[in-house]
Amino acid sequence: MKLFSVKNKKIIITGATGVLGTAMALHLAKEGAQIIIIGRTASKVEQLVEEIRSLGGKADAFLADVTSENHVIQAAEQIHKRYQKVDILINLAGGNMPNAVVRPDQTIADLSANAMKKVMDLNYQGTFIPIKHFLPLMLTNGSGNIINISSMAASRPMTRVAGYASAKAAIDNLTKWLAVELNQKYGPDFRVNALAPGFFLTEQNRALLTENDGNLSQRGQQIIDHTPMRRFGNPEDLLGTLQWLCSDASKFVTGTVVAVDGGFSAYSGV
Repeated sequence: MKLFSVKNKKIIITGATGVLGTAMALHLAKEGAQIIIIGRTASKVEQLVEEIRSLGGKADAFLADVTSENHVIQAAEQIHKRYQKVDILINLAGGNMPNAVVRPDQTIADLSANAMKKVMDLNYQGTFIPIKHFLPLMLTNGSGNIINISSMAASRPMTRVAGYASAKAAIDNLTKWLAVELNQKYGPDFRVNALAPGFFLTEQNRALLTENDGNLSQRGQQIIDHTPMRRFGNPEDLLGTLQWLCSDASKFVTGTVVAVDGGFSAYSGV
């Protein structure tokens, strides 16, 4: 259906080589978009590009650490040289690290200030820097669409993940601020939204949500108990909302954080 079409859209995706990012990149390529992958590990980005191409999709990759402004500037110059302009930026790069987590036997005194800074850099700066330097590729186009990745932890702070929750809350604020900024400065053809996944099993959180035997951990069970659909999300559960946000079907939607969470954010626990 043309309303939801992403055909021939030039889409930059940072952090695309994870479980969710790979599913998104493959889906959008299948739908006819030109995928431009930004990653810092050559072998991973090359493997994803090859997979997309083997399925008949269009993909290229550029190496960059999104927390390095110099890296992203170089990538933006290379993309401009090859494509002149882009339509969509999806900021998927992010994550957590052990020393920015407070375990049950710890207190805030055990948090590493350095680890907290790194988590903020990866999630917040790793979103802000690509926006700053890839936005001109959209201004050339006269329109643009930025999709950030939020989290359930942004609006409902959760135990343990102090650094990650703070960083994602900042992403929500940046999304709303930037939506207003771009419309006021550049007109109505610019949109900024965030996708807030619920709980999906990924390599980053598997050890936290499941035991070695594959059964749910105590934390994993707590999450399922507070998710009305009574399951974790599958990567494909994000794809319909993602395509809607990428397409003209959502052209009057900006400054929003869209939850795809099986009802987690709607449930009070009672």
